[in-house]
Amino acid sequence: MRELSLQVLDLVRNSIEAGATQVALAITEDFTADRLTIEIRDNGRGMNSEECRRALDPFVTSNQTRKAGVGLGLPLVDMYTRQCGGCLSLESSPGKGTTVKAVYQHSHLDRPPLGSMTETVKAIIIGNPKLDFRYSHTVGQRTFCVTTYELTGILGDIPLTHPDVLIWITDYLSGHFNYLYGGGPGENH
Repeated sequence: MRELSLQVLDLVRNSIEAGATQVALAITEDFTADRLTIEIRDNGRGMNSEECRRALDPFVTSNQTRKAGVGLGLPLVDMYTRQCGGCLSLESSPGKGTTVKAVYQHSHLDRPPLGSMTETVKAIIIGNPKLDFRYSHTVGQRTFCVTTYELTGILGDIPLTHPDVLIWITDYLSGHFNYLYGGGPGENH
């Protein structure tokens, strides 16, 4: 996967397939520490230590239902983090959910670009309208946070998939990403 946003989408899909009703995604770009950290926390069914070990093994998959993909999400993220001077941690307990934390050296030449988080966040929100999803993104001293609870509170009975809402969500997310970076639309960070 060329972009971290695609890795994020795959990991959130893992959470949803694990029965999560709540997913929190946090991205922190700390230029002082030269770190880019992606953390995904869910309340899915969780895993025991043996399942966690197998989840990081690229030659093992427990997924029998996914039509696309081969279950390489976590092993690929693990490989990318190590290639980029970082690390991956996986904390999970049966019945208590899972937390995946991927840390990259921000300035590393091999670090994949973040990609379009606007499209990734929008896909997660629209594709999972019943998911309690929280997204926060910090770049230096600037932070942006949005929750589906907040959005549905604003929209009332209007579904997240309404065409006018899709346009509004795109503009809303794009505007806040621009705020985070202080740049123009469409820049690849």
